[in-house]
Amino acid sequence: MTMILEKGKRVYLRYPEIADRAEFLGLRKESEELHRPWEPLPPPEMDVYGSAAFTRYQIASTQERSRHFLICRRKDDAIVGAASLNEITRGCLQSAYLGYWVGAPFEGQGYMTDGVRLVIRHAFETLRLHRIEANIQPENEPSLALAKRCAFQLEGYSPRYLKIAGRWQDHERWAILREDWKKNRGQVANEGDDDR
Repeated sequence: MTMILEKGKRVYLRYPEIADRAEFLGLRKESEELHRPWEPLPPPEMDVYGSAAFTRYQIASTQERSRHFLICRRKDDAIVGAASLNEITRGCLQSAYLGYWVGAPFEGQGYMTDGVRLVIRHAFETLRLHRIEANIQPENEPSLALAKRCAFQLEGYSPRYLKIAGRWQDHERWAILREDWKKNRGQVANEGDDDR
């Protein structure tokens, strides 16, 4: 039985399961053109659309330093995208880096905003993190808009931060703190997200 981690009005959050392999890889392949400008190039020997890629993703989903989530539509359980909390650091930091992607057929429909809000809630309430950071290329307007809708604040600019499409790309650093999320929760909450 699938364990739902967080539930919103239109989407829910869960970990990937073996049975998701074909749907997940199909959605990634179908969305390749949409994601190409924003994702690092994998090494030539790595098949990012094959079974091994999904197995790596699934294994990393519940590691000490990472959580990988599927964002699924409630009305039909379709995978609409995914999100990850990476480099989870405990101790005096209690922080993580957020990454996310939407499947091309679901782009522009608000599913990722709903899903990322659930990831934030899970990070702060369940994982007890203090800070989530998202690094976004300045030209990635949809991703910047999503971060703003989810109450992230611009903290800085990192020149040549990450190698994307074979070139070092500048990124903006956006972050949200637990206390700011709690304070603004009513303004940015996923409508109906309290029906766990």
